[in-house]
Amino acid sequence: MSGNTVGETSAFANTRVDWKETLVAHVFKADLPGLKKEEVKVEVEEGRVLQISGERSKEQEEKNDKWHRVERSSGKFLCRFRLPEDAKTDEVKASMENGVLTVTVPKEEVKKAEVKAIEISG
Repeated sequence: MSGNTVGETSAFANTRVDWKETLVAHVFKADLPGLKKEEVKVEVEEGRVLQISGERSKEQEEKNDKWHRVERSSGKFLCRFRLPEDAKTDEVKASMENGVLTVTVPKEEVKKAEVKAIEISG
């Protein structure tokens, strides 16, 4: 699976994407808590590359604030995946629910190889 990742960069240490292949589609799921769908971009680039990117803004600091702990990441993230040849890149769908982005890439129907009997002459 890692052979299909194309130059991944991430400012979020916890930006992880699952890629599952079913009989009919490739399904990508990314946990993006706190992000709105308007802050996330899903694109298919030339060469069947799926790109998921976005940015989590840093919390505004007030002059008199004193932070005791900072564990939540902020910044940009970018994940790229090379899709297989059976991917229908013109039919990609994306949805976001409860901080989970789901990208569904339908697959071309694989035609079963036809067996053709050849008559033997002579």
